[in-house]
Amino acid sequence: MLRRVLTVVVAGCALAPIAIGAPALAAPAPRVVLPSSGCANDLPQPPSPGSPLPQVPPRIDFNVPYLKLQPVPQFGPQNSRKRIPSQPAPKDPCKDPCPDITDPPKPAAQVPTGSGNIPIPKITITPRPFLTLPVPVPGGTPPPGQARPPRLIPGTTPGSVTPKLPNPRAGGLNYVAQLTGKGSTSRTDKRFQVNGTDLGIMWKATPNKVAVAFGDTFGRGFRPPGANGGDWRSNTLGFSADTKLADGMSIDTMVQDSRCHAAELIASRKVNYAEQTTIPTSGFAIGNRQYMSYMSINSFTLPGQWFTNYGGLAWSDDGGSTWTNSQYARWDNMFGLANFQVSSMVPQGDYVYMFGTPNGRLGSTGLARVPTADVLNKSAYQYWINGKWVPTNNGENASPIFNGPTGELSVRYEEKSGLWQATYLDVLRGAIVLRQSRSPQGLWSEPTNLMSSARYPQLYGGFIHPFSTDKDLYFTATTYTSYNVDLMHIRTN
Repeated sequence: MLRRVLTVVVAGCALAPIAIGAPALAAPAPRVVLPSSGCANDLPQPPSPGSPLPQVPPRIDFNVPYLKLQPVPQFGPQNSRKRIPSQPAPKDPCKDPCPDITDPPKPAAQVPTGSGNIPIPKITITPRPFLTLPVPVPGGTPPPGQARPPRLIPGTTPGSVTPKLPNPRAGGLNYVAQLTGKGSTSRTDKRFQVNGTDLGIMWKATPNKVAVAFGDTFGRGFRPPGANGGDWRSNTLGFSADTKLADGMSIDTMVQDSRCHAAELIASRKVNYAEQTTIPTSGFAIGNRQYMSYMSINSFTLPGQWFTNYGGLAWSDDGGSTWTNSQYARWDNMFGLANFQVSSMVPQGDYVYMFGTPNGRLGSTGLARVPTADVLNKSAYQYWINGKWVPTNNGENASPIFNGPTGELSVRYEEKSGLWQATYLDVLRGAIVLRQSRSPQGLWSEPTNLMSSARYPQLYGGFIHPFSTDKDLYFTATTYTSYNVDLMHIRTN
């Protein structure tokens, strides 16, 4: 793993002229491996010399289980429009711009127990729901109405496939840097209260700027492993103009709603079995408009699996600051089997191509396309079915362009080489893999392993950086153990 290295030099004393014997050789200076931020103050801080360890009284916590009935209004929360200009990085990158917000609270004063050195246990009784059942109720604020797109009938168009390519070659996997969390290149914990998050989905917001979307994000109170802590935001968004990725990727700004705080873009109910969260799956830009596909998750089930309510589209006309959910460009999940719940959308030529899978990480990949002017009109989509582009209602009959298991798909078109590249998590292989093709509908190559969960346990993600080439592939990856995003590099082809 690449890390910046700090050398601690210990100054010596001059020898007196009358010293007898050879001077002792100085011990080698100790080497301290710094985190990706390059900041020594992001290292774990040992206790001050001579300071006594705090005496924490034992705690006995009795959990009282109960069934929780959660009222769920008819209309869910609306996307917030509260925004402030994103503060640029401080001149001193190791300086905390908001110590009053992000510094941990000082430890509470020790209270004498009155029993000498024997602390009195603290007994708490905590009610905890063993099951939360959503109960629909009237209420909530209805969203502003949207004009229904006109009904289009695009017809059936014959298609063709390109010859199957050999398996891509890949080797020399290299950890580049940590992208989010404590010790990350851009210190997202100190600048934006992004202490734990995942995914890191990237697209070109402008020719020279990359948007980076993250999934469930946590601030103070986050402790790995896994998604946990306070200040839960279902999604956050940053921007980067960094073109020199070999030493890491800097996040220049994030969409903010208050000082040193990344905003949630697409609101969610945060109620299990109703709408647990809303997670981005891809993004793209057409002209000055940004688009983001996302999934509304009903509930998480087995590890790595989930049920969705629908896959949807949102758009932004202010550079990604505020977002509007389309009320009509939605792919509802019928009985948990519908396709295009987890989508990766790529504009190329006159069309935007939508690669999609069912919910979870086990399904195969289907394909649809839509003219760039009609992205938000679901009736304008054609689906790849048995060698033809066919209009259909929800895309359930789309033919697999390659078989699963496919988890969190990332697709892009590499213009210089004319290659389509797709990366995703293959849970049977236990690896993030790469496939390639000369056309969206294939034929696609067989998968090649890029990054193995045997070396990086609880691995997922694999989202391609748009500044990659066909030979130098940069991508983001997450491990659930750290629940933060890393930038990786591998040589391909």
